[in-house]
Formats: sequence, C-alpha cells, structure tokens
Amino acid sequence: MLFPTTTFALFFALVLPLSWLTMPQARLWRPFITLASFVFYSWWDWRFVFLLGGSILLNQVFAMRIHQVRRPSLRKRLLIVALAANVGLLGYFKYYDFFVSSSHNLFSLVGLDVPLDVRSVVLPVGISFYTFMAISYVVDVYRGDFEPVSFGKFAAYLSFFPHLVAGPIVRPGELIPQFDEPRDPRRVDTSRAFFLIATGLFKKVVIANYLAANIVDEVYGAPTHASSLELLIGTYAYAVQIYADFSGYTDIAIGIALLLGFRFPQNFDSPYAAVSVQDFWRRWHMTLSRWLRDYVYIPLGGNRGGKLLTYRNLMLTMLIGGLWHGAGWTFVAWGAIHGAGLVTERWWRSRPGYVAPRDTARRRFWHRLATFHFVCFAWIFFRADSFETASEVLRGLFTGWGEASPLVTPGVLLAIAVGIGSQYLPARIPQLVMTRFSRFPVLGQAGVLAVALMLTHAMGPEGVAPFIYFRF
Repeated sequence: MLFPTTTFALFFALVLPLSWLTMPQARLWRPFITLASFVFYSWWDWRFVFLLGGSILLNQVFAMRIHQVRRPSLRKRLLIVALAANVGLLGYFKYYDFFVSSSHNLFSLVGLDVPLDVRSVVLPVGISFYTFMAISYVVDVYRGDFEPVSFGKFAAYLSFFPHLVAGPIVRPGELIPQFDEPRDPRRVDTSRAFFLIATGLFKKVVIANYLAANIVDEVYGAPTHASSLELLIGTYAYAVQIYADFSGYTDIAIGIALLLGFRFPQNFDSPYAAVSVQDFWRRWHMTLSRWLRDYVYIPLGGNRGGKLLTYRNLMLTMLIGGLWHGAGWTFVAWGAIHGAGLVTERWWRSRPGYVAPRDTARRRFWHRLATFHFVCFAWIFFRADSFETASEVLRGLFTGWGEASPLVTPGVLLAIAVGIGSQYLPARIPQLVMTRFSRFPVLGQAGVLAVALMLTHAMGPEGVAPFIYFRF
C-alpha cells in the first residue's frame, strides 16, 4: 500500500485502534500486528508474503541455533550459511538478470556466444530493507550484542509495516525491546506524529511529485532534446525530488510508528547542508550509512590496516552501497563516485603537515556548495537509466546554452528553493512550530491538519507516484 492513499488511510484507521486494544496482551498483539503487516505487504502481490515469511523463519532458526552452539568454528559456519542464504535470496530476486546480462555482454566482447537464461525476475518490494534488517539480527546474535527473541517477536520486528518496504533500517536493539515496554496511548506524542506525517505528505505529494512531473522525467527521458539550463535545473530538481520523496516517506513512517507507540531512529538530517562527502553520509539515509559502517566497513577492517587498506575498505563499502540501491552499473558508478570522494577527503586530511583550516561561515559556504555539486554530479548516474543517458546529460550541460528552456518555470524554481532552503532552517524553528501546534486544543489540531491535507492534495499533481525507494 502507498501511504498517501485512501486505501492506506482506511487500513490504518482499522489497525490503529485494534493495535492499542490488543497491546496489553502480547500474545494477541504480536500475531495481530504481524497479520496486519502481511496484509499491508500483500496488497501489491500476495505471493511475496511467502518470501517475507520464509525470511522470518530462516533467520529465526539460524539465530537460535547460533545462540545455542558454543563451538566458535561451528557458530561461524552457521553465520556464513545464514548470510549466504540471505544474500542468495536477495541476489536472485534483485540481481539475477543483471548478472546474467552482464555476463552475456562480457562473453560477447571476447567473441563467445554463450546462451544464458534471462528470466525477467520480478523484484519484491522492500526485499533489500528487510533482508538487511534480518542480517543485522543474525549478526548481532553471533556477536553477542543481542540475544535471540521468540518467533512472535522476531516476526513482528521484521514485518512491522511502517518500516517494511522502504525503511528506515531499524536494528533489533532499537525496536524489539520496545515490544516489552509498557505504553499508554494517552502519552503518545501525537502532535509530533501528525506533524511528521503532514510534512512527509507535503514533501512527497507536492515537492517530489511536482518536480518529477514537471521537469525531471522530461529531462532524463530525452536529454538530447533539453537545453543546458534545463539539464542543470533538472539535476538540481532530481536532488530535491529524491530527498523529498525518501525523507517524506520516512517522516510518514516515523509518524505512523509513533502513533502505534514505537520510536524509530532518525533517517535524514539536512543532507544538503553537509560540508563534506563524509558529512553528507552522516546526514543522508543515516540508518543505511550506519548499517554499512557496522556490517561491511568495520568487518572489512575499517581503518585498522593502514591507509591503503582503509581506502580499499571505503571504496568497497560504497560500491556495495551503490549496488544495494539497484541492479545496474550506473548504481555501481554512483557508489564508486562517492567512494572516491570519501577516499580523497581521507587522503587530503592525512597528508603530512596538514592543518585543518579555521572554521568560518565563508569556508562552510564554499564547502557546502562544493559538496552539493559533487552529490548532484553523482545523482546523474543514479537517475540515468544507462551510461548512454548519463553521458548525454553530461554532454548537454556544456553544449546547449542559449537554447529555449520552457521546462524551467517559476514553480520548478520555487519547489527547488523550498526543498533546499528548508534544510538551512535553524532546528529550533520546526521545533517551535511543533510546540505551538501541540498547544492547540484537539479540535484546533484536527482543523489545522484538515487544511494542511486539503492544500497538499490541491497543490500536488494528479495521482500518487510510487516512492522512489520502493524499487530498492
């Protein structure tokens, strides 16, 4: 189900009161919320519910067995098998056709005609997110950081519908202990929840969908027909679109979870205000960044093996992060660009005699400007459907100045300005708005929300496009 739809509104209007009614009795609430999550997930294609259920069963069995075994060598073998099963499942559904077509192209380059079976495997929504969460559960049990829980708790954790299809990637220790905490619906921070849901809907429906429909899809669909100005503004627009789309989803997810009595970790922190590539990854898709750090970068050796190995580990981590986003070489290139940026920054700061320059407002401005344009350059490969499209965009940025640019409208420029400018607001301003909103009487809050929803609906394009990260 898509969050900004009537279908989901009806679903949640039923699930919310039933969740609070059954919550005092765990033996009723856990199967109820798991069943509700399965219904939510099955709305697109009911057959993939069996895949989600299989992931729950597989990882719970391995986690329990790893916890019971005392022999280190056997525990490690069990972990390797569990990881192979998870990666294998993800690899088949997400990367089978990619690897087959890439292998075919490679064989063709050396003159070999090897018949390969391309199956057009359908990608199940959210498989990357719940597979990473399942891996974190098994690995944390192996490390001794988390003890395995009952099958019912784990099923509720992995299938919990607010985070199921597009995150945030919630660790076991961040959510499962909350299942046992006493909760009172009268103490839920409904003001913050509704504020997050309303702002998330505005980001998605008004900002992201508007930019996609009015410039981004046009420009990247036919870059040779766009002027240089349209390509430049279209790239800026995509940077805002993907931020508004994804952060809008996670705002809604965090708000929905909050109404159900649960707290999710923050996933975005004004990423386009970053002063470096490293700072960008501390602010963008923060739960994925921490996951890659703790389950890929550190196991590879982190920064413990000297400069060259550190650079290698950074690059491998970002290549894996790029491939996680999509089965295509353009995503690998996107990861490689960010990996190169992180390596370059690390090398620059580690030079002999390097002295960090004094932090001033002017210096922060130029660093933010440079970082934003570096990120936008990488977004070209992320958005383009092929290297040919990416090269056409890059070439067009230099060859079409002076041409008519009908796609660059005041509405597009305003949406970009709002999307980027909002990230430079002092943190106290949204907090002040939220505080003022919380002081309204219930009817006053309902009236404000009703007006906000009507305005969001009126300002947004016709229909609701799927969230970008549903594809990952």
